[in-house]
Amino acid sequence: MNKIKAQAILSTYLRAAIASVIALYLAGITEPKALLSAGLAAVAGPVLKALDPKSVEFGKDSKK
Repeated sequence: MNKIKAQAILSTYLRAAIASVIALYLAGITEPKALLSAGLAAVAGPVLKALDPKSVEFGKDSKK
């Protein structure tokens, strides 16, 4: 994996986490533990998919 691809992946994960935290905050949830949990949950799905070798479009063994 090259540096540009790694930065693109990281920015995608961060964008999802930030959007989740902002949504909760705007809904009135301000507890730091809840906001952190939302951020982690937002990136859990994409991370698990990226680690799955059977996921040919995004998995760790994909050709992209």
